[in-house]
Amino acid sequence: MPVLLPPALELSLDVLRCPTCRTRDLHPDRGSLRCPAGHTFDIARHGYAGLLTGTRATSGDDAAMVQARDRFLATGRYAPIRQAAAHLAADSAPERGTVVDVGCGTGYYLAGVLDQLPGSRGVGLDTSVRALRVAARSHERAAAATWDVFRPFPMADGVADVVLDVFAPRNPAEFCRVLRPAGRLIVIRPTGRHLAELRGRVPAMVTIDPTKEQRLHRALDPHFEAVVTERVEYSIALVGPEALDLVRMTPSARHLSRTELHDDGLLPDRVTVSVLATAYKPR
Repeated sequence: MPVLLPPALELSLDVLRCPTCRTRDLHPDRGSLRCPAGHTFDIARHGYAGLLTGTRATSGDDAAMVQARDRFLATGRYAPIRQAAAHLAADSAPERGTVVDVGCGTGYYLAGVLDQLPGSRGVGLDTSVRALRVAARSHERAAAATWDVFRPFPMADGVADVVLDVFAPRNPAEFCRVLRPAGRLIVIRPTGRHLAELRGRVPAMVTIDPTKEQRLHRALDPHFEAVVTERVEYSIALVGPEALDLVRMTPSARHLSRTELHDDGLLPDRVTVSVLATAYKPR
């Protein structure tokens, strides 16, 4: 039986373009999306569109990482980060805008932005089908599709009012192409203090490059100008399995043994959350 077109995906079809021929619109066709040239892309029963094909089509976060992230984010420990994203988006988006979340994961941050923008719609892009199964259900106005941030996006020019990038890779040229001239790019990234207590105890945790900010500036400067930057920093107590989920939601968990992951003395009971949230305008 064909999969019905999810309402959120139908709401965003006009901004999507065929990823194969680039210029053609997509329309629903018996449980798939099809362009006039005949290129066809499945709609998964979980509600996301499978636009990415090839070797990267099944990459990204695995099931254990997604489950850990979903559990941790549900605790509200990162709610101030989501609130910062929503605040910056609300300052620039029109009443009925379009938000594109690149590397959307489970859709947690996109859902927060859409809650702040009740007339807007969202599109989340990610390589992980496991994450997109959650993202497709994260908000009634959030569509989800498989895509690789390093490829040209399957979207028309100038259709986004906000491009959201939270702890995700970046493609500045494509961000600029899909944004409207008055749109905003919102980038949220960790500072050197972020989860320092955890990284200090778990050697396998990914370190934060001290030149990260300089590299970000060099990459974005040809396309964007910073408008405002907010620092979000606070301390959180980790209760029960939260510290374990905080490790498991990152690729670092793959480098730890089961014994290490369950060592009560290894993981801290309090960590610092520290990120920078910047809104950029296109040059």
